[in-house]
Amino acid sequence: MIAGSVSSLRAVAPPNPILRPASRADAPRAGSICHAAFKSIADQHRFPPDFPTSDVAIDLVDHLVSRSDVDAIVAEVDGRVVGSNFLWADGSVAGVGPITVDPAVQNRRIGRRLMEAVIERAHRKGIASVRLVQAAYHLRSLSLYTQLGFEVREPLAVMQGPALNLAIDGRQVRTATAAHLDAADQLYRNIHGHARTRELRVAIEQGTATVVERDGRLTGYTTGVGFFGHAVGETNEDLQAMIGSARSFAGPGFLVPIRNAVLMRWCLQRGLRIVQPMTLMTMGPYQEPAAAFLPSVLY
Repeated sequence: MIAGSVSSLRAVAPPNPILRPASRADAPRAGSICHAAFKSIADQHRFPPDFPTSDVAIDLVDHLVSRSDVDAIVAEVDGRVVGSNFLWADGSVAGVGPITVDPAVQNRRIGRRLMEAVIERAHRKGIASVRLVQAAYHLRSLSLYTQLGFEVREPLAVMQGPALNLAIDGRQVRTATAAHLDAADQLYRNIHGHARTRELRVAIEQGTATVVERDGRLTGYTTGVGFFGHAVGETNEDLQAMIGSARSFAGPGFLVPIRNAVLMRWCLQRGLRIVQPMTLMTMGPYQEPAAAFLPSVLY
């Protein structure tokens, strides 16, 4: 998603801003732009912002620039950061975002340059499949991503509400450990055609990942039921078990494929509400999912 912030620049952005790797020193400025940018576009369309405060966005940017699996890029005009973008690489697929541009220099192709930069980096790493999730109400970003070669794959609904505190018969949900990694990887590969090993390993280390088992066999896992977490299950009941056991839904909420009407209806009947619509878009190879899944805000 591309959005605008409330900061101002008197200088007019040149057609070719300087793009460079981001450092932790850029986090306060880039994070402030990120928060205000998303809030600005969300307010225009009467949706809640993805980042409730500037501190939350700054902490996220600070975290991203310190990760070895994330390429962080900032755009500069006259030595001042005016935008940023991030490429999350994990095996054969890379996710993009968040991308934000200061509104004082919007409509000067800076967002396009930032997107082209991360796509180029993905290709240099030998990653042909690049993916993102965009706010469906933000038509400018939809237009830009389509022009760059992304295709719409899945309409999504962000769901939020109180913890359900329920169990599904025949399913046991437990904290994921390193011993679950291989089976979880294989399940994701069976459903999507590739694995997200690094994301899963990090989630296990952080204690946010859970697995669901049926008859002693792993049938689903999640890195966390929330905005930055993804999940897969052999059946909808596997996803329901993990959603039902989640203590909360981190960030704006978790993303449900709208085409999965059974799961959508199950969530709505239990008091969860739709917060906003989003769209999964991809560039390069893509396999239609073979079973139930929840994407993250990356893909």
